[in-house]
This record gives sequence, C-alpha cells and structure tokens, in this order.
Amino acid sequence: MKFTTKALLGAASVALMSTAPVFAGGHGIAACLITKTDTNPFFVKMKEGAEAKAAELGVTLKSYAGKIDGDHESQVAAIEACVADGAKGILLTASDTKAIVDSVKAARDAGVLVIALDTPLDPIDAADATFATDNFRAGLLIGQWASATLGAEAANARIALLDLAISQPSVDVLRDQGFLQGFGIDLADPNKWGDETDPRIVGNEVTAGNEEGGLKAMEALLAKDPDINVVYTINEPSAAGAYEALKAAGKEGVLIVSVDGGCPGVADVKDGVIGATSQQYPLLMASLGIEAIAQFAADGTIPAPTEGKDFFDTGVALITDKPAAGVESIDTAKGMELCWG
Repeated sequence: MKFTTKALLGAASVALMSTAPVFAGGHGIAACLITKTDTNPFFVKMKEGAEAKAAELGVTLKSYAGKIDGDHESQVAAIEACVADGAKGILLTASDTKAIVDSVKAARDAGVLVIALDTPLDPIDAADATFATDNFRAGLLIGQWASATLGAEAANARIALLDLAISQPSVDVLRDQGFLQGFGIDLADPNKWGDETDPRIVGNEVTAGNEEGGLKAMEALLAKDPDINVVYTINEPSAAGAYEALKAAGKEGVLIVSVDGGCPGVADVKDGVIGATSQQYPLLMASLGIEAIAQFAADGTIPAPTEGKDFFDTGVALITDKPAAGVESIDTAKGMELCWG
C-alpha cells in the first residue's frame, strides 16, 4: 500500500498498517461518506482522503454532512438516501452514536457495509468495522503530559473539562475519560463523563466542538471557579475558544490540552496557546474505508480490527514543544509535517 501525502506517511509510522485492506479496483461501485459537518478541517481532510481514494479505485462517491456537529436527523436522512441509491458501503462519523444505531442496522440489513470513522458507535459492533484513532489513548497522552508537566502541583490542580455534547458520543467519552485517567483521577463509570467525584474537577461544559462553544464553556467554568489552571478540550477549535476566554479574563499560564493535530492546532501548540495535543490521521481513516468498501464489493470481506482491539487503530501521536519525562511525544516541527487542515 502506498501513501503519497505527508499525513499518510506520518500515520504509517504510528499505525499498524500490515493488516489494512488492499484492493486494486472498484469500478461500478457506489459508496457514501457521511460526516458530522463539512466545515471542520478534520472532516474536510477526511472527505479529501475519501475522494482521492475513490477516484483512484473508480468508486463513485457521494458525500453528506450535518448542518452542525450534533445534527443527527440529517445523518439519518443521508443513510436512507445512500441505501436507496444502491451504495455498497457507507463511511460514517456519527453525531449521536446511540441514536444512529437503528438506521445503521437498517442499512446493514439491506446488504450495505457500514464503517464508522473516527467515532465508534455505541455499541461499537453496531457497525461492521471501525477505523479510528484510539481516542482513549489520545486523551490518556494529554492527561499524562499535563500531570507530568505540573509535577507535585498536579495534586492541587483546578480542572475544567470542555466536552463535546450532552448526548456524550463515544469519541467525547473516550477522550474525556482517557484524559482523567492519564492525569491520575479515578473514573466512576468509564462509559460516561461528569460523574467523577475528585475535588480537583471544577466541572464539565459542552462546546459543540467549535471556537464559540469553547469560549462560552470556558466563561461558564471561570464564573464557577476563577482559579482554574488546567483545561481539557475535546478538540482544537474549542481550545482556541477557551484560550480567548482565559485571555479576556486576564488568566495567563493556564495549561490547555486538546486532541486533533490539525495544522491550526499544531500552530497553536507552537505559539503556546495549547500546551500539547494528540494528533490523529483523518485522511488515512477515509482512504482505508474506501478500500474496504471496494474489497467488500468484490468478495464480501469485512475489515479486521487491529490485534487486541475492537477497531482498526489508525494511530495517534502527542505533539508538544515541552516534552515531559515518561511521555512519548514529537515536536511541532514534526507535527506540522504530518498535520492536516
């Protein structure tokens, strides 16, 4: 398998590529890509990866997206349209990982291969396969880094958690809970966020994964406790919003951590807006997904997960210019080589 972009070359160094599906041609095959939005750079890059691989293999691809992150109904309608159009496979990043399950089941019952990208369904086996970052590990890495960076002061941390949505999609829960465990905080129910009792946690607010949401969430938590000194964010746009709120409040030196690894986010790490971020590889997820659909159309093969996991792991790397002892990382120069968006 050959990948020609920097993002894919970087991902190949951190993902288990030996088990990835390979297929040489898919002429006459229809496929769909359904993302949460068509504006987030992560999903823009995912669409680019899917389109490039579809063009290479001769697969006809239709793309759909919600109006905003959380637009579940548009995704349901898109699945129905794909089934009606005779698609052999659907690549899906679900806004509501529980509510979408019935629609996914209907598609699978109609003989359509459904692959979750980035965001596992709840339960994960509601999809035929999942190609994703290990989102728990992504959170774990930034939690470990934040704790190691603070050192002894981690015991006195005041932590704000800027999550994604009230519906708590799986990617939201995994990153949040990974961060907390990495920081050294006991989890209550690891299948949801917000039930922890550690006194260092100021609270959870949702952001819809965008800058405005991050700003408002940060403002709400600062009103609750102006001494917040650690901020976990679901993604880099929400981290940028949190930073603006902190700056407006005159709060300097607050440690912000995040997940994504898009080029603007890596630039924010370089500029000191974000302390560290976990980088993921959306172009790779989508490219492998198109290959898997082509393979399924040819011989019915269902993609296999990474050994020891219930999904295919497309890799993650911690990016920071302030490495912490015991936490593996790469710097922003390398991160910019591998970034997207």
